[in-house]
Amino acid sequence: MDLPEPRRVTDVDALKALAHPLRVSLVQHLLAVGPRTASECAAEVGSTASNCSWHLRQLAKFGFVERVGAAGGRERPWRATDVGLDVGAFDEDPAVRTQQDALVALQLNEDNRLAQRFLDRQHELPEEWRQAAAMHGYSVNVTAEELTGLLGMIDDILRPYLTPLRTDAPEGARAAHIGLRAFPR
Repeated sequence: MDLPEPRRVTDVDALKALAHPLRVSLVQHLLAVGPRTASECAAEVGSTASNCSWHLRQLAKFGFVERVGAAGGRERPWRATDVGLDVGAFDEDPAVRTQQDALVALQLNEDNRLAQRFLDRQHELPEEWRQAAAMHGYSVNVTAEELTGLLGMIDDILRPYLTPLRTDAPEGARAAHIGLRAFPR
């Protein structure tokens, strides 16, 4: 089964639109949990509904999010338009590279924020979720080609479980974060 790929973002203006801490949090939240209103997003990302609404509109200008479903005069939810984002190989163009670096740094901060929130709240989770959670670090000895292949295999394993793609989630399933970093030491 062919599953959609993450959106590759290489346009400097689109990268600039993404390279903001709140926008990274908003896109990641919508990817994790599906459509939400600006008010619902605000509660999750620690901002105000009006601020989230403004940043969501900025993201919409570049097609990263869109409004969905009319709710009879109520606030309409936003949804991420892609199944994930990929900044691609680091570009030779300094303007693009600067925005890629900024976005990756913000994504690392978001990963760390989510990990710290898990650590702070793990005692509130049911035992089965505490036991299922993991924080692993691996050192592998590979060529660049092997690393590319390994990451492709991991992606193939995870892609069917991505929130925007999974339609058969069993009862009790919930959004979980898996962060992956691979680079030469």
